[in-house]
Amino acid sequence: MADKVLMKGNEAIAEAAILAGCRHYFGYPITPQTEVAAYMAKRMPKIGGTFLQAESEIAAINMVYGVASTGKRVMTSSSSPGISLKGEGLSYLAGADLPALVVNVQRGGPGLGGIQPSQSDYFQATKGGAHGDFHMIVLAPDSVQEMAELTVRGFELADQYRMTAMILADGTMGQMMEPVSLDFKFRDPVEKPWAVTGTGMKREHNIINSLYLKPDLLEKTNFDRFERYKVIEENEVLYEEYKMEDAEICVAAFGIAARVAKNAIDQAREQGVKVGLIRPITLWPFPTKAFAAAAEKVGHFLSVELSMGQMIEDVRLAVNGKAPVSLCNRTGGMIPLPEQVLDAILSIHNGGAK
Repeated sequence: MADKVLMKGNEAIAEAAILAGCRHYFGYPITPQTEVAAYMAKRMPKIGGTFLQAESEIAAINMVYGVASTGKRVMTSSSSPGISLKGEGLSYLAGADLPALVVNVQRGGPGLGGIQPSQSDYFQATKGGAHGDFHMIVLAPDSVQEMAELTVRGFELADQYRMTAMILADGTMGQMMEPVSLDFKFRDPVEKPWAVTGTGMKREHNIINSLYLKPDLLEKTNFDRFERYKVIEENEVLYEEYKMEDAEICVAAFGIAARVAKNAIDQAREQGVKVGLIRPITLWPFPTKAFAAAAEKVGHFLSVELSMGQMIEDVRLAVNGKAPVSLCNRTGGMIPLPEQVLDAILSIHNGGAK
């Protein structure tokens, strides 16, 4: 077994990105993800990479656009308000079909909000993230180990499908320390004949652009892009099932909320309540089929979130009216205790939830 090291989640993301071949990082400090940038500032110069603290989040995402157009692996990171500032650049990346990895270690909002953990950027991440018709692949870790593993996976998926991948973590995931193995096996980068790498006059020049002045051409491009999204939805869904074999109640949760939920589920099981968990790891594509299958045997769903209720909408769509879906939530930087989730489970079990 590979040796493990004790790392913060933010540091694990940074080191995993380096191991995955990322040699270009552009960012701007904002709590609670600043350790990603600080780690890159120390490591990149030592390995011949590029670290640049941009003058703003807007500048950073456009620098990502430039490097992505050359086919190199590139990353930026921020937290909620900073991701909003990157929105236009995210749309340009999508419009130009460029692979990149973006990390959002969420904080409470809206507005400046607070620096404590949140999951209230779910809509922003999974429903596009900016203007226009597009998706990002959204990966939601629930441990420091997954922070590292999904970083590597994010680069692979971004390259494979020529699109942006996002790590959607939260302040707790970014700041907590756990043992992590960095012994990764990952795919080599795919060939990128579309990249602007210089031709030596051996082929026609590539042009990277997201501007389509002919409406019919833009329409065709959008339709083609969504055909690619269908392939991703069919082949790249990741989720975890926990004690779902005989479950009569299904908890839906991701990230730190899923870890809290598991504790509550264990306590409920000790009281004879048959409850399990489906944890989406890809928030987009969402594990719709897993929830739809569970709805054939589960009598009630409970969405546990650090928001006012956002993922619950995707759970309801997946369940398609076959079972009621309730919400157990905290917001503004608060994290539910296992006892709160347990109370919600017991209320459902006793017929009190609606």
